Amino acid sequence: MEKITPADIRYADLAAKRFNKRYTGKPEYIQLPRSTYDVVNAVQEAVSSKKRVVVRSGGHCLEGFVADPAVQVLIDLSLMTAIYFDHKHTAFAVEAGATVGETYRQLFLGWGVVLPAGEHPGIGMGGHVLGGAFGFLCRKYGLAADYLYAIELVAVDASGKAHAVIATREATDPNRELWWAHTGGGGGNFGIVTRYWLRSPDATGSDPFTALPKAPASITTFRVSWNWNDLDELSFTRLARNFGEWSRQHNSPDSQYNQLFSLLFLNHRNLGTVQIKGLATGPNANHLIQEHLAAIAGPEGLPYTQQIEETPWLRFALNPFPELFMPGFDNALAKVKDALLREPLTGSQLATAWKYLTANENIGGGLAMATYGGKVNTVPPDATASAQRNCILDLACNTGWGDAAGEATAVAWVRNFYQELFAATGGVPVPNEQTDGCMINHPDTDLADPEWNKSGVPWYTLYYKENYPRLQQVKRQWDPLNIFYHALSIQGGDQ
Repeated sequence: MEKITPADIRYADLAAKRFNKRYTGKPEYIQLPRSTYDVVNAVQEAVSSKKRVVVRSGGHCLEGFVADPAVQVLIDLSLMTAIYFDHKHTAFAVEAGATVGETYRQLFLGWGVVLPAGEHPGIGMGGHVLGGAFGFLCRKYGLAADYLYAIELVAVDASGKAHAVIATREATDPNRELWWAHTGGGGGNFGIVTRYWLRSPDATGSDPFTALPKAPASITTFRVSWNWNDLDELSFTRLARNFGEWSRQHNSPDSQYNQLFSLLFLNHRNLGTVQIKGLATGPNANHLIQEHLAAIAGPEGLPYTQQIEETPWLRFALNPFPELFMPGFDNALAKVKDALLREPLTGSQLATAWKYLTANENIGGGLAMATYGGKVNTVPPDATASAQRNCILDLACNTGWGDAAGEATAVAWVRNFYQELFAATGGVPVPNEQTDGCMINHPDTDLADPEWNKSGVPWYTLYYKENYPRLQQVKRQWDPLNIFYHALSIQGGDQ
């Protein structure tokens, strides 16, 4: 397998393959394996030559774990994209270089089934599934990691030898803990996943048409928008409170509203609007949407624009809410700070949001909240490595900027916003009655910085809660030399 160096015409394009252009890296060389055998050889060569090695699937890491100047060898899985039904495991095999969109496409066209994975079709499956993976269908079907049957991993043993191993969720599998660690443990921790096998936990028999949930026939989307000029602090607060309260009331696993997913975008005033976007499935989709909007927007009586349309599932999955993922989306300079909520934001937190979202600063960003829970919350917190199983909302403070000159102002704004939002718990969403930490697929290195995390609760507790010691045991067994690491990687020893 050849090494792609800076002299190769492909190098510049491959080196720039990353969502968040805030970070840059320049590895000595990049390799494009076509098989697990190739990955073993690539890892072995890097380890033997004592070079820092990382892996990339879709390139959508929010932090600089892959695009790191210290990285010397980048293994890019873009050519490993096979998706097929494996009759030996009676599960769908998906190579780690496949995108979420291509996975949706092949599962639907081949068998009419769906995996409840992420929102952006360009995300790579390799780094997505092992971090838990939630998206538009999570309230109805749960996390993608809840459907993980097995993984194939290239690991490095204590002698420095790279090797491939398969771990399944079968109770009799001696490697079962390695499988478990990949149901929410996050990427860059144990080795390089080359292949996933996916199958519903309750699936029986060997029929691929029933191995995963049946895909929805269609998706009904809705968009609602308010002009910022029509909002004052009272109406802003009520709107946000209504959204949080709806999410709390309709969060049970058997709620009819689990067929509905909704996103509230409390954009900075500079952006002109506050929006709700979402979708629903099933024959009652339009009715569920109208009731949802009536509960949130109805009490305020504010004028708003509304757009509702029905789309076939696959067409939606491959191009969901085009305005969210328009051209240029993959050229972001961004900072995102995530939190999972068990209860809605309080009055004082919403006052903080109003303060930062109406600040007289040239800021592009805002506060977004996504409905969560439903089927996600039916899984015990230790059954998978995704420990947050009692939440109602996923929240994100985010900002973006156009060039390097805007970075300092934008990053200071979002950091201070987030820290003040969770001021009562040291600037971070510590696991308690209201907040429940963060999602590792949305990593934030600030959580490991005492300047921004004054809670006394370590970053790994925010992401993994009580599951962290168990993840450390897996790390010690499968990556004893700590070949695979980054700023928020699991540590095998005591921290």
